[in-house]
Amino acid sequence: MRRHACLCLLALAACRPSAHPARRTAAHPADSAPLSSLWHAPRDSIHDRLLRAPRLVTEPSVIVFWLRTGDSLSPDSAIAVSRDLDFYTEQVAQTLARNDIALVPTNADTVYVEQPDHTRRAIVLSGLNYPYGYLLIDPGTPERILTGVYDDDALLDELDAYFDLSDERDSTRAAPRVIT
Repeated sequence: MRRHACLCLLALAACRPSAHPARRTAAHPADSAPLSSLWHAPRDSIHDRLLRAPRLVTEPSVIVFWLRTGDSLSPDSAIAVSRDLDFYTEQVAQTLARNDIALVPTNADTVYVEQPDHTRRAIVLSGLNYPYGYLLIDPGTPERILTGVYDDDALLDELDAYFDLSDERDSTRAAPRVIT
């Protein structure tokens, strides 16, 4: 079964230049191709191998992961989960872009985070209760792993709590009306 997950908007978000070049997530050549072709790439293709290569994260990032063990789902389940993961990720992609938070896909079991002292810390994603989800990373702080599919409201709540997006979310709401 071919990989099912993520969306084309991830490619746009992952490819966008960072406002802080020194804090960019390490790029892979696969970052410039549309993700729909990457997630559904034939096994052992160059894109498949690039997505399986461990990522090095150097900037605030949301890693969308779909591990090889996700391929053990029934085809119908995998397609449904993939569509949900894609849809809800698409709903938060603009919020991440506005806040200079990279959106990065991976099939790798391990993600490395570059610490402020330039050491690297490994985060292992295998063995979680679901083989797909989100990894929230702000180098120098503890990561947060969200396994499974989160709807856009729940995902925004998690992103707000982790990356402190409350100012942006509050600015989009209407001002409260005072009734006397």
